[in-house]
Amino acid sequence: MCGIVGYIGFEDVKEIILGGLEKLEYRGYDSAGIAIENNDNMYICKEKGRIAQLRESIDKNITGTIGIGHTRWATHGIPNKINSHPHQSYTKRFTLVHNGIIENEDELRKKYLNNTKFTSDTDTEVIVQLIEKFVNDGESVELAIRHTMSELEGSYALAILDKTDTDTIYAAKNKTPLLAGKGEGFNMVGSDAMAMINHTNQFYEIEDREFLKITKDNIEIYTIYGNKVTREPYIADIDSSDIEKGTYPHYMMKEIEEQPFVMRKIMSEYSDEKGNMKISPEIIQNVRECDKLYIIACGTSYHAGLIGKQFFEKIAGKPTEVIIASEFIYNMPLLSENPLFMFISQSGETADSRAVLVKVKEMGYKTLTLTNVKGSTLSREADSTLLLYAGPEIAVASTKAYTAQIAVLAILAASVNNKINIDIFKELSKIAYTMETLCDDKDNYKALAEKYLQNSRNCFYIGRSMDYFICLEASLKLKEISYIQTEGFAAGELKHGTIALIEDNTPVIAIITQENINLNTRSNIKEVKARGAATMVISMRKFSQETDQIVIDDVNELLSPLATIIPAQYLAYYAALLKGCDIDKPRNLAKSVTVE
Repeated sequence: MCGIVGYIGFEDVKEIILGGLEKLEYRGYDSAGIAIENNDNMYICKEKGRIAQLRESIDKNITGTIGIGHTRWATHGIPNKINSHPHQSYTKRFTLVHNGIIENEDELRKKYLNNTKFTSDTDTEVIVQLIEKFVNDGESVELAIRHTMSELEGSYALAILDKTDTDTIYAAKNKTPLLAGKGEGFNMVGSDAMAMINHTNQFYEIEDREFLKITKDNIEIYTIYGNKVTREPYIADIDSSDIEKGTYPHYMMKEIEEQPFVMRKIMSEYSDEKGNMKISPEIIQNVRECDKLYIIACGTSYHAGLIGKQFFEKIAGKPTEVIIASEFIYNMPLLSENPLFMFISQSGETADSRAVLVKVKEMGYKTLTLTNVKGSTLSREADSTLLLYAGPEIAVASTKAYTAQIAVLAILAASVNNKINIDIFKELSKIAYTMETLCDDKDNYKALAEKYLQNSRNCFYIGRSMDYFICLEASLKLKEISYIQTEGFAAGELKHGTIALIEDNTPVIAIITQENINLNTRSNIKEVKARGAATMVISMRKFSQETDQIVIDDVNELLSPLATIIPAQYLAYYAALLKGCDIDKPRNLAKSVTVE
């Protein structure tokens, strides 16, 4: 959520910042703004709504070679022009953009800023007003920023301009992601490498409570205490073409149809020339030696973790518990004696998961991250990392990262202990082919969405065992982009209350991919149909029936979620399309949840 882009160099900054902000739209936002140093004046333009509206409002004659931009997702203060970033200090000397949440803003106002006039309802304005106050008290700009950092409680990524110094962007970070981009004759700062990748692929990772001075020729990194930090940049393995839609109408459609390629990419990355599984011996040893595996995740990643639990218990024979990160940090369960904590996150920046990571590291436990982003916070701070190799995922609703998580979890489980002797790469190859055939059937999914979902206000997914876990993810996809109230239920629980919600023509989508529960779930379908539900069935071919609307070629039942989710993703996509929803950027949602 929220995004920052800053540039200092030799080119006109306006288009560089706007283009960078557009690359960050996937993170979720409700307003946007830009600040440009223009002939010793600070030009600021802010708009509620999309970056396209900001583009229309900007004075086309404004030029400059230093500037900062921001996309905001409202936390303090409603979405409007006044609360949008950038914010300025009282005399307008300092201009600042901020990602994160300041938890002690009220205390700081009372302690330092009683006589300061505020123009917004944001916590961010406290930061910029503090900097100016400390400068007015006689501190240098650098010391004032570091002093402010020491006073702040919470999370922040900051980019700051000083109207009296047109050669420097200042920046700072705590808990919220921030990178510095290294160029030739220019330098950048941003929330995400994708915002800068069209200009550079060299980036400095910024640690918590670090302060930066960025000029067109240098990037200097300091601790909060003013000690200089020496760090080499890394090369980001991102092709700018990877983050373009190409001929696809939406990123979500593109990412759904990239899933067969992602499966093959994962197989190539995790196998050697002889086809053997290639995972760090240290990771395998840590999983083998732990007495219990704790999977920590949120949202879609949590749903992938539920599937992963089946892999670790049935393939590897390892007891596993899956816990929502935001619940764990405030309600820690009784832990086993020798646990291993696995964190699953597409972005590697999920704030709730990081809070758990920090806590369990303090307790001395071993940690492992599964993420799609090399160099992300969860990756850097965990003991070890397994990458997803899904490529950039731009649509807010996760598709290919979800299936990548499941595939990597399956490979890891089979690497630890293959109790059922599954040929994991052979089965994943079948899955990749099956995914392609499912993608070829999208006209059918569109027709089903028109029939069952176009005029629906609610919907239910039902299934048992592994199918139930897929129902949870399928229902999340449908609700988050089409705004249809959708719930996933264990089919056997229908008679314990949920069936009371069934009305005439209520869509109920049943998933059946496990032979041992086939007849049980079909009995539940009859129950809801008798009460007026409009039923749809997604089933495996070997026990499908003629009336089933979506039939999937037979694959290994344990890995069936990788195939089953494809039709559900398409159904969500077409339901949203039919309702005219913003598919890639659904309302109120953010791709990377960087605050707790």
